[in-house]
Amino acid sequence: MTIKVGDKIPSAMLTTMTADGPAPVSTDEFFAGKTVAFFAVPGAYTPTCSAKHLPGFVTHAGDLKAKGADVIACMSVNDVFVMNAWGKDQGADDKVVMLADGNADFTKALGMELDASGFGMGTRAKRFSMIVKDGVVTELNIEDPGAFHVSSADHMLTQL
Repeated sequence: MTIKVGDKIPSAMLTTMTADGPAPVSTDEFFAGKTVAFFAVPGAYTPTCSAKHLPGFVTHAGDLKAKGADVIACMSVNDVFVMNAWGKDQGADDKVVMLADGNADFTKALGMELDASGFGMGTRAKRFSMIVKDGVVTELNIEDPGAFHVSSADHMLTQL
């Protein structure tokens, strides 16, 4: 079942890179007590994700935070090393938290998995974004296959 507005974020573990190496991130802790502008991409370094999706959030990080986002987070079904390198290449640094869902556990718990095996990519996340306030989804934007609009930073700015 796909998550919907009003639902609590499911408990899962993601991974992020720290100065000390890979570190687990509990979704219960990550989303608690704050407003998170969260978006997911089918794959790091893929064309739309690298040319438009992540760059939009990097560019508009200050605007999103000014409108109430405490944290901006990008997730993909990639390993933490790929997510870290991609974030560095894109200048995400202290603007966007890069989260790896290496086994797609969180993606599946959200009901947002995408079968990209036809492209040799296995299970991935659909392209989507959501605003999560204290662990509860208040806005959810799921892209149609091949589309890029409602999950963009520009669109999320209208929702905060």
